[in-house]
Amino acid sequence: MSDREPNWEWYRSFLHVLQTGSLSAAGRTLGLTQPTVGRHIDSLEAALGLKLFTRSFDGYAPTDAAHELTPYAVGLATTAAALRRVASSHGSGVRGTVRLTASEVIGVEVLPPILAALHDTYPELTVELVLSSRADDLVRREADIAVRMFRPVQEALVARRIGGIEVGLHAHERYLARHGVPKSMSDLSRHAVIGFDQETEFIRSAQEKLKTFTRERFAFRADSDLAQLGAIRAGFGIGACQSPLAARDKRLVRVLQGEFSLTMDTWIAMHEDLRGSARCAVTFAALVSGLNAYLSGA
Repeated sequence: MSDREPNWEWYRSFLHVLQTGSLSAAGRTLGLTQPTVGRHIDSLEAALGLKLFTRSFDGYAPTDAAHELTPYAVGLATTAAALRRVASSHGSGVRGTVRLTASEVIGVEVLPPILAALHDTYPELTVELVLSSRADDLVRREADIAVRMFRPVQEALVARRIGGIEVGLHAHERYLARHGVPKSMSDLSRHAVIGFDQETEFIRSAQEKLKTFTRERFAFRADSDLAQLGAIRAGFGIGACQSPLAARDKRLVRVLQGEFSLTMDTWIAMHEDLRGSARCAVTFAALVSGLNAYLSGA
């Protein structure tokens, strides 16, 4: 191993070659030439005294050493991005970049108007939105603020409960006009039901209450909540949807309300180190206000 400290740019090139499988693809992503990326990899291998890639028939294949280094390189990238966000916020007024993470449906269907109003008030604020439901995004500093459908339990987080979002069974009026309205859960056996492919913790807990709502009965299966929502809107069949969201479209009709009702706890959280950040404070407040309005149907 060389005594020379590896350059951060070398690690960045390493991560992109790892992700893309070639020097040229990594170079295009980074805005660098292929020879420059190749020199970064050579320099990093020399500094660490390790072989990180082997040339294979379909590109660059990572070695075992590369796989072991990956989480540490990812950590460097995350820290560098967080550093840039913090640095961007310094100056007069509310400015800089705030990085949010939220589930698919919340991120696509609920947050955009909230964030648009926020940007109108603070035009120097830049928003980055990541669609994710991972529990550790904030602890890893991969995001500043998270909207989660469960209570964050990690230490060093500031969390606020917004309330419960009800989930019910809905179908497009076109589907119900063709196939009729189910009168009981057992009637769903005669309908096209939209649901999950792989179980999650939330689904397993829900199935304890709704044992008839099982994967084998689904005519359409997707782990993407947006894909399920799209199928409901297209008139494919009957599926679970957030009730406040369905209420925005009069063509979506709720069915079996007395037999199927779930509640998703909704929280907003951020790392406690960001308490004094103006960019995070105004964003946190806007999310609280906007999501409360969403839950109330406003």
